[in-house]
Amino acid sequence: MRRAILLALIGVLSLALGCERQRNAGAPSEDLSGRKIRVVATTGMIADLVNEIGGGRVQVTGLMGPGVDPHLYKASEGDVIRMAAADVIFYNGLHLEGKMAEVFERMGKRVRTVAVTDGIPRDRLLSPPEFKGAYDPHVWFDVSLWAKTVSQASQALIEMDPKHEENYRANASAYLERLSDLDGYVRRQAARVPPRQRVLITAHDAFNYFGRAYGFEVRGLQGISTVAEAGTADIQALVRLILANRIPAVFIETSVPVRYIEALQEAVEAGGFRLRIGGSLYSDALGDPGTKEGTYIGMVRHNIDTIVGALAGSAPAAEPGSSFENRRSDARR
Repeated sequence: MRRAILLALIGVLSLALGCERQRNAGAPSEDLSGRKIRVVATTGMIADLVNEIGGGRVQVTGLMGPGVDPHLYKASEGDVIRMAAADVIFYNGLHLEGKMAEVFERMGKRVRTVAVTDGIPRDRLLSPPEFKGAYDPHVWFDVSLWAKTVSQASQALIEMDPKHEENYRANASAYLERLSDLDGYVRRQAARVPPRQRVLITAHDAFNYFGRAYGFEVRGLQGISTVAEAGTADIQALVRLILANRIPAVFIETSVPVRYIEALQEAVEAGGFRLRIGGSLYSDALGDPGTKEGTYIGMVRHNIDTIVGALAGSAPAAEPGSSFENRRSDARR
């Protein structure tokens, strides 16, 4: 019943707003150069991406805030109103926002929708057998892969607002340089962990792109999607892995309940080995707005520093000159 009401609301709002835009625009496509582009982004990573590229030309509303799990997210009536009023909706795709797929389909008839992962070559994507033939959607954990979403987002803004193409291209280029710096930082930090200890165990299996890119074996108590529940067999398999390799720490995630990791910790300690929680990682959501972790770059830096600090046995030292988190490009407008 709730879904039927939401879909009906989508149809009514989209039709009303579509007619209103046609009257106001007086043309098939509205000239947006005189005002900010109204953007709705599903996740914090995407909202940050569009803000970096759009700069002062966009007004971005993020639907999923800190600690929100996109796998389980359901659009509210307020979300529907915000999406229907937007000029464009940016979303991840690859079934990350699974429960919102039908909403995007309906919205796409009246409001432009852009899946930022459409710009990533499919041969670069992971397709785990347990994910029923679909791709792993957590592409942002490989910085070099996430960088490929920049062109997808910038091209969409250019097509909507061609008069400011130079701005968008300059911002995109500057952001790509910062992402390249970030990727190098992650690789240098990862190299500080002894190869035998490069085993990353988290609450759910979101870090496979991270593992492939930076040389870690990744294991999660839950599957790719948090819809799946962790069972006794999952916990016991990880207990054996931890005991065999003397893995010193496991990690919790800000958007996933901690109970599964705590159960794993208890099972390992029952086997005579002390396992500690190495810290909290950001997986499917950014940190609080206004903090370093509230940006994509800050989130990635927090994650790798936390992982290395726990698995290498000491907190990672800050690199001289690694100030790109606080640096904002002069070209950003």
